[in-house]
Amino acid sequence: MKSILIASLFAATCFFTASKSNAQNSIEADPLIQELLVLKAKMTENNQLNERYKIQLFYGSNLNEANKVKDKYEKLFSEWKSDIVFETPNYKVWVGNFRNKLEAERAFARLHNEFKSAIIFKP
Repeated sequence: MKSILIASLFAATCFFTASKSNAQNSIEADPLIQELLVLKAKMTENNQLNERYKIQLFYGSNLNEANKVKDKYEKLFSEWKSDIVFETPNYKVWVGNFRNKLEAERAFARLHNEFKSAIIFKP
């Protein structure tokens, strides 16, 4: 009886080991996975995933006004990067790249006195 139990355990162990090694050998990673990971890293770096908050200081069709708002911002504040974004037919002045809404609200509290039309948004 003992030898049958030992033989059964040995057979089960051999079967499990063979199944495990076959399963490991049959799984192949798709080569596109690495490309997707690299693409996601680049998009995150360039803020194309838009998982962050920004503050809009200006919205209008006049590029000169957009530049004036951006220049005023850069003279008063230098902590956050500013950009002019064009979406036909309007120009927008965007500030910051805040990780969460609390960070954006803190910055907004400082900016709102100078830029009354400022809004917080998530692109």
